[in-house]
Amino acid sequence: MSRAFLDAYVPELVKKLTIDEKISLLGAPNWWNTTPIPRLDIPSIRMSDGPNGVRGSSHFVSTPAQCLPCGASLASTFDPDLVRQAGVFLGEEAKLKSSVVLLAPTCNMQRSPLGGRSFECFSEDPHLSGTMAAAYVNGLQSQGVSATIKHLVGNDQEHERTAAESVLSDRALREIYLYPFMIAQRDAQPGAYMTSYGRLRGAHCSENAWLLQKVLRDEWKFKGIVISDWFGTYGVNEPLNAGLDLEMPGPPRWRTNLLVHHCLGAQKLFVSTIDERITTLLTFIQQQARKNPDVVYGDGIERSRDSPGIRQFCRELAAEGIVLLRNRDNLLPLSSANKQILLVGPHLHERVISGGGSAALKPTYVITPWDGITQGAPEGVEVLYSVGCYAHKYLPTLENWLQTKDGQPGWLCTFYRHDAEGEPADIAGEYVIRDTRIKLNDFLPPNLTPTWTIRLTGRLTVESTGPFELGLTVAGRAKLWVNGVMTIDNWTKQIPGEFFYGQGSTEEKAVVELVAGEAVDILVEYINTPPPDDGSEEAIEKRNAQPALMRGVRLGGCPKIDPNEAIENAVALARTVDTVIYVGGLTPEWESEGFDRPSLQLPGRQDEVIAKLAAANPNTVVCLQAGSPVSMPWIDSIGALVQTWYSGNEVGNALADIIFGKVNPSGRLPITYPVRIEDVPSYLNLRSENGKIHYREDLFMGYRHYIARRIKPLFPFGFGLSYTRFSLSNLTLSSLSEPWNAFTRFEVLVEVKNEGNVVGSEVIQVYVTCPTGGFTTPRRQLKGFAKARDVVAGQKRTVRIALDKYAFSIWNSERGHWNALAGEYVVEVGTSCEDIALKGSLKLEEGFVWTGL
Repeated sequence: MSRAFLDAYVPELVKKLTIDEKISLLGAPNWWNTTPIPRLDIPSIRMSDGPNGVRGSSHFVSTPAQCLPCGASLASTFDPDLVRQAGVFLGEEAKLKSSVVLLAPTCNMQRSPLGGRSFECFSEDPHLSGTMAAAYVNGLQSQGVSATIKHLVGNDQEHERTAAESVLSDRALREIYLYPFMIAQRDAQPGAYMTSYGRLRGAHCSENAWLLQKVLRDEWKFKGIVISDWFGTYGVNEPLNAGLDLEMPGPPRWRTNLLVHHCLGAQKLFVSTIDERITTLLTFIQQQARKNPDVVYGDGIERSRDSPGIRQFCRELAAEGIVLLRNRDNLLPLSSANKQILLVGPHLHERVISGGGSAALKPTYVITPWDGITQGAPEGVEVLYSVGCYAHKYLPTLENWLQTKDGQPGWLCTFYRHDAEGEPADIAGEYVIRDTRIKLNDFLPPNLTPTWTIRLTGRLTVESTGPFELGLTVAGRAKLWVNGVMTIDNWTKQIPGEFFYGQGSTEEKAVVELVAGEAVDILVEYINTPPPDDGSEEAIEKRNAQPALMRGVRLGGCPKIDPNEAIENAVALARTVDTVIYVGGLTPEWESEGFDRPSLQLPGRQDEVIAKLAAANPNTVVCLQAGSPVSMPWIDSIGALVQTWYSGNEVGNALADIIFGKVNPSGRLPITYPVRIEDVPSYLNLRSENGKIHYREDLFMGYRHYIARRIKPLFPFGFGLSYTRFSLSNLTLSSLSEPWNAFTRFEVLVEVKNEGNVVGSEVIQVYVTCPTGGFTTPRRQLKGFAKARDVVAGQKRTVRIALDKYAFSIWNSERGHWNALAGEYVVEVGTSCEDIALKGSLKLEEGFVWTGL
């Protein structure tokens, strides 16, 4: 294709397009690309999912990618410069996947720890979220890759997410939920926004003119494109009139020739509106093509990369986000004095690197906790192992234990077209897949019949002799044969489950006897039709809810263990060693897009195992892999607690660096950890009720609620320990400009001293309390922070933190503007929202109002 489009004048180009070509541009041809118009040399540009990596354009045959830590881990660094580097890294990754648009970052609020996508989000605090989002976007876009900041707005839970209306006050909407997007728009200007699935003010966000036009384009002066979340468009004329530029994915369900022409004929839609959407879209496509011509006009091949430098960056990024929450008697870091260490837990050998849903990807490699800790342990230290318990929701995937008949890693997936009788006939395509999660939503071979079959064949070899449990989960219908024996039937009758965003079945299981080193033949047959309706209320409700958008099958398995015996073995070993390290938590099957967590409790018998290990050995270190808080009934009995989040490819090395003291932990909590779920501000109002989710906690979400109600959390917002100690002193507050006006800034100066014996980093947090002025306003809100990095023992360092008009303003719902009230503002400086070391005040003699950014 010619590159003439790069120099084209977009308004003239719009005039040359036929109405049918314009309609085709408003949607997409497939899951990841915009529509090309070869006649006018208009290219297609490719998008890819984020936010902790760049998956590429296929779930089915994924190109391996680097996996970075999740959003909560990035926010735990409290280091915008480091997060900007992560954005740069992801920009480079995107271009390797022939993509110039990344569907990231996720900038919704962690309103509840049970939210399915909380791990993707940065924080419960809007200032921290917005600051991190802006840093991420700036880094990404410095590489010419557009961010698609998401989800605007209120996608803070998964329950009935495509239908539910977020019902909240104007102040909460502006000061909490829109605020991070506002900061990102001010400081980074994302190239694209993605709308939420749900509704706001009675209208779905993808067709909400108040949100997309008045706020985003008129107030914030946004010039880029607005795209729907996947299948998050619900009409033709309403979204187009409201300002939704692009329906995703394709082929479009709404922006078809028939439907758009019908709306034009009825004058529900005008060509001038279509031209406006097309002009915005083509301007964006041209912008991305000009920045990355070699990608847009390249070969389209997706590639991976790996190097020692890349691995070191991922390792450092992961370690910077890890938070040390407990360290009784300085148990950590461990040294060679610990002659024997027992490793226990369900995650030690598993590849728990990210949450589920859009964030999941196929990694180039994974350093498991077992790999990292055993290789990072000091010389002479003996490392023992006991599983303790399982904690999976679905049985672990089996790709590492499978080979094709000709010895290739993975298994063979063969597509079959059906004949006139509906039986599998000729082959439509064959692919070797190194994953036993087969997702078919964004890929099918050409020329398939409407009904089709896949057969997955491989040879399974296990490492130990004994009973082995297999599990088959499906969206469609499937059966499993082992050595020719039909072993699992998830075809004839199904129980609806959460698989594939709630569109699939529960996991059907069976136990077989396997011998170590002896391969068995595995065959899974799948058909893309739903099972017969059994007449149950659940099946009917699922069938009527929406047409199936996902199709696929998942095979899992692991050795069958006696749960009681496994716990007893781990406890017995714990009594004999110097230190116990437990690695567990949640997984992408428990934290994922598509559903919310059922409770704060750790899955399986993990709480029991941890309590018994700590009783047997007080030097028990618990390392939690989870993207949001969990309950901890054992907290007072353990020796140390390390929050590792989902840390990406380098999780094992990063964890070892913290445990053995190669890295001094400096992560701080971006969310409050509650003692119990009843303490969470949104506890009574998380789920949708009659299509509405009531945000009754209003402004008092997160730590504001705990402070206002004097509820002691398990761990407060901003908290984190170090292997050294810091003191704060000499608070100075000074104005950077006079007189007061909308652009006035203050500067906070604080002296930080490392009082310990090792180099360390501390996060200084500035909280502001506004005068009431007749408004109910939470006290002590984070309005600034800075990380004093690598302060050597005994050294002092002065840290400067600027406060601008955002730090002193509240939203006036009656007047529709921001208002900085006259009066005295209390400024508190500390190392968490509870650990306040210094206090001062600033006085605003005259108030002022402002709008926009």
